[in-house]
Amino acid sequence: MQGYIALREKAGWLDLSARGKIVVRGEDRVRLLHAMTTNHVEQLAPGEGCYAFFLNPQGRILGDANLLRRDEDILLDTEPETHPSLFEHLDRFIIADDVTLENATARLTTLAVEGPRAGEAAAALGLVIPPAPGAFGGVGDVLVARLSHTGAEGFRLIAPAEAGEVLIGELEAAGVVAADAEAARVVRLENGTPRYGEDITDRHLPQETQVARALHFHKGCYIGQEIVERIRARGRVNRLLVRLTIDGEAASDPGTAIEAGGKPAGEVTSAAFSPAAGKVVALGYLRAEHTRAGTALEVAGRAARVS
Repeated sequence: MQGYIALREKAGWLDLSARGKIVVRGEDRVRLLHAMTTNHVEQLAPGEGCYAFFLNPQGRILGDANLLRRDEDILLDTEPETHPSLFEHLDRFIIADDVTLENATARLTTLAVEGPRAGEAAAALGLVIPPAPGAFGGVGDVLVARLSHTGAEGFRLIAPAEAGEVLIGELEAAGVVAADAEAARVVRLENGTPRYGEDITDRHLPQETQVARALHFHKGCYIGQEIVERIRARGRVNRLLVRLTIDGEAASDPGTAIEAGGKPAGEVTSAAFSPAAGKVVALGYLRAEHTRAGTALEVAGRAARVS
């Protein structure tokens, strides 16, 4: 509970070292990643970053990543479960390109500091949080990026693995409280922030997720673009990922049916009890006609609504 309160009211730190880190080097690195992701990699300057999806030719989402452009390489920050498959996906498309890949997950540690007082924690440590989402700077060999895991304000530290214990000691000396994965998951759901592997999978199309920051519509060709553009031209998709509140304390299992007026309308993707709300908060896909905020629903016999 202490970590949960810190993330909501103060500043908490999370160990995200299991997240995948792929370093992409070579003269063609920008061109290749631009052609394989949904965001505009070519317009990034060193010190800037963006969030993007990797798609298959059918427009389904294979994974997501934060792309951080440095002077000599691009660092991909990915989910723990998908970095091996994304590494293989990238490697398959390197043919005559001057591109090399390194799986740097084991040699780098990743710590997140999130909550309304994250900025105060950064100042206490002598760190500057870049103003733009995805942007980053650094102090020595510690990268400081404006990235969020839970959807709360905060920053991320990426550093050599051997620096992890020292950084944690400095964070705790500055009053930043440790928060575990469950506390982070509750806050993530309270903020309506989806995660690949739970709320976004290879069953889903980009526009269904409503994560607009992953898409750029004026960047040229990339894998899966034809489907994304076709959806944009049509102006709608049949289902959308939305935030829900569900009465009670028992979290609904992934795949639990959502009903509207007694008829199937969608399914839950992830859920957790929120102490702050006094009920369950969740994410789930709903048929588009039921996604207006406040729409009354039912989940396993319990009252729910789009929030």
